[in-house]
Amino acid sequence: MTDALPTLKEADALRADIYRLLATLLRQTPDAELLDWLAELDIEQDGSRLAECWHALAATAKKTDIEGLQRAHFRLLVGVIQGEVVPYASWYRNGELMEAALVALRQDLKVLGFVRSEHTRDPEDHLAALCEVMAMLIDSASHEQAYFFSQHLAPWAASCFADLGQVDTAFYAALGQLGGAFMESEEARLSVDAGHTLVRIVEP
Repeated sequence: MTDALPTLKEADALRADIYRLLATLLRQTPDAELLDWLAELDIEQDGSRLAECWHALAATAKKTDIEGLQRAHFRLLVGVIQGEVVPYASWYRNGELMEAALVALRQDLKVLGFVRSEHTRDPEDHLAALCEVMAMLIDSASHEQAYFFSQHLAPWAASCFADLGQVDTAFYAALGQLGGAFMESEEARLSVDAGHTLVRIVEP
């Protein structure tokens, strides 16, 4: 039984790292160091969709340039008013920005002790921010990670990543496909725990 513990910890550390990577790539253009790191990834080909998506992202990282990615990131995920893909929970769940999904999220973030960074202008329901929260919950071995995922990512994140997976820029299409595959993996991993959480997080 004790032999399984290091493996579990290693798997959770990897999950947190993937969430942080997704957050970084959604929020900003990768720098040369990160692109090189992605291009050199050694992916075990185990036949899974997730492995195929990692391989695709690594392949596109080898063929892209930062200036092209900067233009693509702005067009796809930022925009003058909004990008081609709008990575906010309120947009996908309520059809408008700054709606009920954001209100519910803010309530849960307050209870969990998370405070919005002064360095970002994005509302808290940006997909990158939610990935960052999941990484921190995993790092702290929080029992709330299954609940948080089921309430604030499972209802819409896969759809957002699927839309990103259809864009005309190979790197961001590969990112969308990877994100979607990872969300599927996370839902399968966390669904049992989430099923045991029947009520919302509330302040005592």
